[in-house]
Amino acid sequence: MLHAIAILFTCQLAGQVVVTGLGLALPGPVLGMALLAGLMLAFPALYGVVRGLAEGLLAHLSLLFVPAGVGVVAHLHLLGEHGVALLLALVASTLAGLITSVLTFAAVLRLVEGRL
Repeated sequence: MLHAIAILFTCQLAGQVVVTGLGLALPGPVLGMALLAGLMLAFPALYGVVRGLAEGLLAHLSLLFVPAGVGVVAHLHLLGEHGVALLLALVASTLAGLITSVLTFAAVLRLVEGRL
C-alpha cells in the first residue's frame, strides 16, 4: 500500500511540477493522472500495485464532497446573488461536456469500425 501511495503522489507531483514549470492552463493532478495512465500502459504490473489503493479511495470518494458542501452553505449569499449565472454556467458546461463525449465516442467508433 505504501508503494501505491508513493506512486500516486509522485505522479501528482510530477504533473504539478510540469504544469507550474511550463505555465500550462491545466491542473497538475490531471496531468499526473495522465502520466499514471501512461505508466500503467507501459508497465502493466503497475496496475496491480495501484489497484487496491485506487479502489479504496474511490469507495470513499463521497467524503471529498463534504468540504464543498460546507463551502456552499457558508457562502449562500453569493449563491443568491449569482445563482442565475452559476446555473447557466453549469448547464452550458454540462452540455459542452456531453456533446464533446458524444463526438469523441463517434470518432473512436468510426476508427474502430475502420480497423475491423
